[in-house]
Amino acid sequence: MAGKASSNPNEFLLPDVGEGLESADLVEWKVKVGDRVESQQVLAMVETAKALTEICSPRDGVIAKLHGAPGDTVKIHAVFVTFEGAAVPSRNSPENGDAKAQLPAALKKEAAKPQPSAEQEPADAGTVVGSLSGADYSAVEGKVRAAPAVRRVARDRGIDIETIHGTGIGGRITLRDVENAGSHAKPPPSRRPAKLELRDFPASTPARTQSASSRQATCIPAGQDVLRTPFKGVRRVIAERLSQSVHTAVHFTVMDEADISDLDSFRRRLIGATGEKLTYLPFVAAAVCMALREPEYQRMNSTVDDPNQEIITHRSVHLGIATDTDSGLMVPVIRDAGAMGVVQLSRQIGSLANAARSRSIAREDLTGSTFTISNVGSLAGRFATPIINYPEVGILAVGRARDGVVVRHKMLGVGKLLPLSLSCDHRVIDGGMAALLLARIIELLQSPDQLIPAE
Repeated sequence: MAGKASSNPNEFLLPDVGEGLESADLVEWKVKVGDRVESQQVLAMVETAKALTEICSPRDGVIAKLHGAPGDTVKIHAVFVTFEGAAVPSRNSPENGDAKAQLPAALKKEAAKPQPSAEQEPADAGTVVGSLSGADYSAVEGKVRAAPAVRRVARDRGIDIETIHGTGIGGRITLRDVENAGSHAKPPPSRRPAKLELRDFPASTPARTQSASSRQATCIPAGQDVLRTPFKGVRRVIAERLSQSVHTAVHFTVMDEADISDLDSFRRRLIGATGEKLTYLPFVAAAVCMALREPEYQRMNSTVDDPNQEIITHRSVHLGIATDTDSGLMVPVIRDAGAMGVVQLSRQIGSLANAARSRSIAREDLTGSTFTISNVGSLAGRFATPIINYPEVGILAVGRARDGVVVRHKMLGVGKLLPLSLSCDHRVIDGGMAALLLARIIELLQSPDQLIPAE
């Protein structure tokens, strides 16, 4: 299917965007009928389940017709653009309807070279059409190719995008390229008390926060009583996956509160020691990973293979972090999160959340999680009944921390309380195990020194 081409050389088919999808939603045309375009010029932006994707012209030519309007769902390999002029494509484009046809002809020689090993393969940030694994393409001379979201991240981090070598298709600069460029920056000096001396921390990028006023609102136009909004893009995928989870997994939820008074003090000292911006979330993530690696709770770090009627228990914890974006809920995945410390987890959460919100996140960073955390308290609310991120068997919702009454040594006092809600698939997890796991997570949060591995 990837190499399918129209019998009419002047018809450009919507390429396979590399996610195994049958269609994509047209977000915006970047050209209009009558425009003269060059090979590799951006024609349109389309939205898939996971990312915004640029569709580039396969040839030089004049636009005769644009097939579809913003908001339409376009089938993969359907006619997307019709060109005027001769019925022979430009020399820069051998065929349409194929992600490889998005490359200039000069780069085909590079694609034909022996490919490096998997360890050497550059990562595709998911903002370009398709992928050609193993090739490290140079940018077209005189042009810096990067998606608007990637340019915005570079600008926000003070990185000159002109100095970055792009490893994406056609020499495009990916989000990973920007992050790698930023990682070479010299870290700012920090004050480090002797008891919490942490060495060689690069500068961090805290996660972007959203206020209710900055989020996209649904406004009913004046003079209308109702507004009909079709399920499209991320929202459609959310609906499908949540419905699958509810109709497949047998949900139940246990709830409790952790007294994080000591953790709050510990967090403030760690902020002073590292200069990092640390919320409670990376501490919760560290406690979850530590608990899931203990033999008595490893079953919670499982996924269900329903077609084969198998429970797959994983050794490594690949932690999903539910992230609220303007396009809907997305779940970036921190690989091998159990091998990371609190500060490293904080950086990963911030980096992936920013990428998800800018829709520049790599597709591989949205799959393969084994357990998920949903930080509902970052906006509002205490307890929740979170829906499992199927095919996982457990999800933890973290509520908003608050001051409340605590009892210590049979004495009443005021402490910091963190609400926690753990939902599980009762087909795999018994109520007793869920309650004990939640108790273990709370124990770790109430003894925060255990979250920092001893050297």
